[in-house]
Amino acid sequence: MPCPHPPARWYSLLTLLLLAAAAACSPKKDPEEKPGRPSPPAVVTGGAGRATFTIHYSQPSAKERKIFGGLVPYGQVWRTGANEATTFSVNQDVTVQGQPLPAGKYALFTIPNQKEWTIIFNRNPNQWGAYEYQPADDVLRVKATPAATPHTLEQFRITADKGGQVTLGWEDTQVSFQVK
Repeated sequence: MPCPHPPARWYSLLTLLLLAAAAACSPKKDPEEKPGRPSPPAVVTGGAGRATFTIHYSQPSAKERKIFGGLVPYGQVWRTGANEATTFSVNQDVTVQGQPLPAGKYALFTIPNQKEWTIIFNRNPNQWGAYEYQPADDVLRVKATPAATPHTLEQFRITADKGGQVTLGWEDTQVSFQVK
């Protein structure tokens, strides 16, 4: 007498075929996507004359914490975002705050202080945070003056305008530097 149900191996084969079909039909994710992170990735593109620059960073949230002088201590190198070090790529030589920066890709670090920040372009862009930061790898360091934000920023944000001004802002503080 024949069995009223197909053998168990048919269920295994059917499951395998359904999984293969689902994988083939699912959308492909960009390898740069990092889903599920509490500090999502972001990209800013700007221009300075004929040069184009791109900044890749992650956006942490304040979550009712004191940011500068608290979570981000004054006087210490900061990754300028979250997760991997923020990167600054530029396709041509530029100046930053009037100082020359050759074309290339850099880690963008900062040293926040109450009255003055140091903006750092470091030749080692492939770092996790600032844990392996080496001052000897700095290509350029410039100074910038912080100011109050017009409104509180819950999430860290970097913007760039058409004139090459880059602004870093979070909580109640922002600092800008000029790329030309």
